[in-house]
Amino acid sequence: MNVNVDLTTVWAFIIAFAVFAYVVMDGFDLGIGILFPAFEAGPERDRAMNSIAPVWDGNETWLVLGGGGLFAAFPLAYAVILPATYPLVIAMLLGLVFRGVAFEYRWRDPSHRRFWDAAFTGGSLVAALAQGMTLGALLQGVDVTGRAYSGSWFDWLTPYTLLTGFGTVAGYALLGATWLVWKMEGPEQEHARRLAKVAAWATVLLMGVVSLYNLLLNAEYADRWLTAPEIYLAAPVPIVTAVLVIALLRALSRERHSKPFWLSISLFLMGMAGLGFTMWPYVVPPGITIWDAAAPERSQIFMLVGVAITMPLILIYTGWAYWVFRGKTSDEGYH
Repeated sequence: MNVNVDLTTVWAFIIAFAVFAYVVMDGFDLGIGILFPAFEAGPERDRAMNSIAPVWDGNETWLVLGGGGLFAAFPLAYAVILPATYPLVIAMLLGLVFRGVAFEYRWRDPSHRRFWDAAFTGGSLVAALAQGMTLGALLQGVDVTGRAYSGSWFDWLTPYTLLTGFGTVAGYALLGATWLVWKMEGPEQEHARRLAKVAAWATVLLMGVVSLYNLLLNAEYADRWLTAPEIYLAAPVPIVTAVLVIALLRALSRERHSKPFWLSISLFLMGMAGLGFTMWPYVVPPGITIWDAAAPERSQIFMLVGVAITMPLILIYTGWAYWVFRGKTSDEGYH
């Protein structure tokens, strides 16, 4: 597996970073929405929402950067992936809209709070499931003829994509629960810790099943993970993942506060590393590489200047927001 560092590779890593940043940052507030029915109506739900109120809008910046960057830097990939996953993309966007509207309206329309709570949960669940199934649809391969998608409307719906969808839901629930372990105190923290243990086991189980399924899904994937010399490069990923899982379960049992959240993020990082190792250098398996899909070099250079200016600004204001609202969640409402 060779990695030639050129402008196209740089852009591939920029997009990968944006996607990872979105997954871990928006993942924990989607996870709180997924877990919302498990919280007691009243103060517990209010405090859960208060914990993400200052940051949830900014978290979605990375979705814009990832999607916009894909369109600008890899237009062919964008033109193939979207038609292949239109129903999933539409479902994800509608889920995010419902989640966002419910977030605001549950405070301003208390007479219908039960409805808005259901919309918050439903939107979060649909968005998470759609994102996971989109990943699965990409990994299982996309039918391309010439330079256009040639599959059917429902090629994305398979047992494999359902597994990746449920795995994403479980992973987001883990991020959400460990975030609340960090931000809550007392009985609410203990409740979040119990939910985190369940979500951790579900995430690990589904990650394992999806990983094994990948070996049966595509012969090239199996060769990459099971034959020399690639296996020596791949081996650290499952080993480090196993260590992180053990550390996460121990942290949840020993009543740590922030450590479970950071370990959950590290688990997602290993998942991202495994995904990159599996797909590289394809952006649309099994036939379109990052170089096939890349925009002209002048366009990449022009956009890189913009990213070099805007990405540090995004990182600075995101870090500042999290720093300002550090610590435990207070009882003050989001009004």
